[in-house]
Amino acid sequence: MGTIDIPLLVVFIGIFVLVTILGFLSVRWHAGNLNRIQEWGLAGRRFGVLMFWFLLGGDVYTAYTYMAIPALLFSGGALGFYAVPYTMLFYPLFFVFLPRLWTLAKHRGYITAADFVRERFDSPLLALLVAITGLFSTMPYIALQMLGMQVVLAQMGVPVEMALFIAFLILAAYTYISGLRAPAMLAAVKNGMVWIVVILALVIAVPRLGGWGHIFASLPQSHVLLTPAQYGSYASLALGSAFALLLYPHILTGMLSSNSRKVLKRNAFLLPIYNLLLALICLLGYLAFASGIKPTHLSYQTNSILPAFFEQIFPGWFTGFAFAALVIGALVPASIMSIAAANLFTRNIYREYISPSCSEREESRVARFVSLVIKAGALIFISVFPSTLAVNLQLLGGIWILQTLPSVLIGLYTRWFHRWALICGWAVGIIVGTWLVLVQRGQSSAYPLTIGGTTISIYIALIALPINLLVCAILTLILRGLGVAAGRDVLTPADFVDPPFSLSDPKTFLKRNSI
Repeated sequence: MGTIDIPLLVVFIGIFVLVTILGFLSVRWHAGNLNRIQEWGLAGRRFGVLMFWFLLGGDVYTAYTYMAIPALLFSGGALGFYAVPYTMLFYPLFFVFLPRLWTLAKHRGYITAADFVRERFDSPLLALLVAITGLFSTMPYIALQMLGMQVVLAQMGVPVEMALFIAFLILAAYTYISGLRAPAMLAAVKNGMVWIVVILALVIAVPRLGGWGHIFASLPQSHVLLTPAQYGSYASLALGSAFALLLYPHILTGMLSSNSRKVLKRNAFLLPIYNLLLALICLLGYLAFASGIKPTHLSYQTNSILPAFFEQIFPGWFTGFAFAALVIGALVPASIMSIAAANLFTRNIYREYISPSCSEREESRVARFVSLVIKAGALIFISVFPSTLAVNLQLLGGIWILQTLPSVLIGLYTRWFHRWALICGWAVGIIVGTWLVLVQRGQSSAYPLTIGGTTISIYIALIALPINLLVCAILTLILRGLGVAAGRDVLTPADFVDPPFSLSDPKTFLKRNSI
């Protein structure tokens, strides 16, 4: 853009200022002792059905997703729709696994998945590897949220570096002060704004482009239907991404902030409402294609399509509203991700290896500082390196995080796997997954496997994971046969049972059914 649209800028700044004030005021909401990591990093585990619905909706459906998925449909066609079944598959898995983990965390005081692994398998090393995997998988995800903000700011025509730095300072400040309460409150605002923007975009653009019939008629066949060569990629991406999403630290942090198992189970049925929004957002990629619009910033490739499309169909003032929704949509998950990564470092590295006797106040202080460092690192990364590197690292992150599945998800139901077998399986899975990405020079998340003369493209994480599990199984049998100590599981059957509460106790009832 050569000039700045003043109405756009005024509306954008006005909304951003209001949201910033809300972020700082959130420290007073459900006020607790923020010198405890349970309060700062998990909001005291107080969120009820409604607030958890807002929080996880803001956590799962990120601004980068809102821009990358339409961009994929714009450039690559129907394969981009994998995001819809992937998130639909996520919720049944969510219902099966996460309430069980929540119950254990409630009894044992867990803050991270690595806390659980440490006690379940009596292995500080395995817990450290799970924590490091979570950290390295999350950091490029945060960088992608910064990239999403960068794309929007570039479309506005403002000085990108300065504007991104200001956004970073605001994000860092309210996260440092308010912890998880800030993104939870902002998630409610962000979700409402995105619904308004998407519905109005469809209402305005579809008639202008001649209706759905004309829009679909303008699309190449490859944009409407999958080719046979894409079937394997589509199905395996959806399945693998659903399992990987369960394991990301920011999802587990959001899950642990709820006040009961019931909140999680109810949300397993309520959260798919967001998938309707995601499906509509996917269609915006088709609308952009039918409109003949081209990417305005070639350095961001097709990721700039959605902001450019909004600028084309909306008046300036409402484009400012839409851009504010996208930027806030990046701030919310970036906040949660930085908090989750800080929790991992503090609990499973700092407290375990650097200062085992640290107080709760020190633990909270370290977590706050680390969250600042992580956000600063993401900002520097996205400013110095090409955006494609962040995308490629995030691709690796999904493959890496899935290699913790045997320790975390399977570990919830059995500790049959030997702790040393899990460590070796993790290492093999990481090496295989990384190598398969590197041999393709980071150009694809799927690898063509030839089986019986038939070549099928499979999501790399789902190639590495079975190898991981096979190594775990074989080594477990060998190690048990050799009599190698498997460690002591400190969990008891009572730890897996949700503590009952009486309806005659009004305080408990209100606490566990609040918003």
